[in-house]
Amino acid sequence: MRVVIALALFAVLAAVAVWLERRRRAEAPTQATVATPDQLDRQDFPHPERPWLVALFTSSTCESCQGLYDKARPLESDDVAVVELEYRAARALHERYHVDVAPLTLDADREGVVQTTFVGAFTATDLWNAVAELRS
Repeated sequence: MRVVIALALFAVLAAVAVWLERRRRAEAPTQATVATPDQLDRQDFPHPERPWLVALFTSSTCESCQGLYDKARPLESDDVAVVELEYRAARALHERYHVDVAPLTLDADREGVVQTTFVGAFTATDLWNAVAELRS
């Protein structure tokens, strides 16, 4: 009988030890991964003849998307095409390029190779500097 009690007590203590260890070592928070396009078909976007493209994928329900196009629009020139692709208006392109995060800004060259990516909101200075660096 003493052996049974000892085994039961051992099992209870082992279970408590395992529970305390799991509780002490909290699981790491999940890490979101965002896959962004590496290549675009320039024919999908306005002005494919221009050497550079700034493609801004947005959503009307995204608060951080508000005002980003106004920051990007001054870059529009004979060398740079700037386009906003709002989800409802350009859903096919969001799906084609598997864009599932907004805002997502891509700077692509003449061949459609994505050179710079901004996931989330950006400052005008950061975007303008990125495009200036690419153009030089």
